[in-house]
Amino acid sequence: MDRYQFYRACGVNLDLAVEAHALLRGATKQEIPGVKEDKEHYPQATVTTIHIFSATGAQALGKPPGTYITIEAPGLLTANPPVQEAVAQLLAQKLTALLQHLRVGPTDPVLVVGLGNWQATPDSLGPKVIGEFTVTRHLFQYAPQTLPPGSRPVSALSPGVLGTTGIETAEIIRGVVDRTQPRAIIAIDALAAGDLRRIGTSIQITDTGISPGSGVGKQRTAINRETMGIPVIAVGIPTVVHAAVIIYETLAKTGQGIERSPWVQNPNWAQGLVQEILKPFGGNLTVTPKEIDELIHNLAWVVGAALNQTLHTTLLQTKMAIPLH
Repeated sequence: MDRYQFYRACGVNLDLAVEAHALLRGATKQEIPGVKEDKEHYPQATVTTIHIFSATGAQALGKPPGTYITIEAPGLLTANPPVQEAVAQLLAQKLTALLQHLRVGPTDPVLVVGLGNWQATPDSLGPKVIGEFTVTRHLFQYAPQTLPPGSRPVSALSPGVLGTTGIETAEIIRGVVDRTQPRAIIAIDALAAGDLRRIGTSIQITDTGISPGSGVGKQRTAINRETMGIPVIAVGIPTVVHAAVIIYETLAKTGQGIERSPWVQNPNWAQGLVQEILKPFGGNLTVTPKEIDELIHNLAWVVGAALNQTLHTTLLQTKMAIPLH
């Protein structure tokens, strides 16, 4: 029983397109029609871009057609300023390229949305990013003299979660969009990984938007071009992993070299084992590292720095007195 079959049997959803592509290609032993993969190598990171350009590819990966860019930087797992700065610059390059591809101009207004729950640390990445970059939309009305020509109006929103507000997140965002008329949305959210090594070390950027909570089985109304009426770029970083992933890794290590291991020969046995172990949690348990507080803090800085570089080129060039966190 390979990893792909195991995850499907145990209901493990994969937020990262690069993981879904690798698992499916490994399971089928062939290239997936309608999907193309490109790789780039940098000193501090590897960038994998998955292009889904057909309905066949979208159905196979369970993702809408579009571009999925994953920056893999193992050095992000610990506080390492040189690595953080390098990854922030790389993330800014990819965000800038996507905005240009979507025909969002350098002075067009952009709304940044921090998705997630302030009260749950693994889910607090989005809200914490909001405090790590500079908003300027209000300055165009109240202090225009402080802004050089070519500045961009940037606004920010942290709408909370359904359980706190009683309102679908997409409804809140759409209301703000209708009122403020941004040209594009950049949504930041925490994701669920299918590999322990990706927690805090992989950043996915996509032009297809996002469905909040999908990685942990809590599907909400999608935030994308169809629901918002404008382009939506999603930036996500895995902060949790399904407990079934850890169980698989344990079984795989235990079963190495044992050709007739019961979990290899009988997929139902493996699925039943996972259900039994996770029974107290309804079969759905996600796990996060104990260092998650520091990890979220560092990752929020990386994303915030990338947003400043992407959205405030003019302010950075003129070294304005406006604080750029």
